Amino acid sequence: MIYHVVNYPQWQEAVAQGFYEHPSLAKEGFIHASMKEQVQGVIERYYAGQDDLLILHIDEGKLESPHIFELAPSINEEFPHIYGRINLDAVVDVTKW
Repeated sequence: MIYHVVNYPQWQEAVAQGFYEHPSLAKEGFIHASMKEQVQGVIERYYAGQDDLLILHIDEGKLESPHIFELAPSINEEFPHIYGRINLDAVVDVTKW
């Protein structure tokens, strides 16, 4: 299981269009994800003060787009990067942060 942080409007848009695509896909070529133990650090670093956050629980076995674990040199940890859209049937749960 891998995880991705979204805000409520982003998730509503994904449900309406039938897939999820973060702006980082166009800018960096992939969507950032994390392992369960990395989620809190990601939220502290990038989403501090936001209160409408949701955590997508993604079954990587159901992902249609490839994902690769790659090093984030700024914190010296490997994170899963998803190289394409997230198909909604790969999202097996959505929880509020």
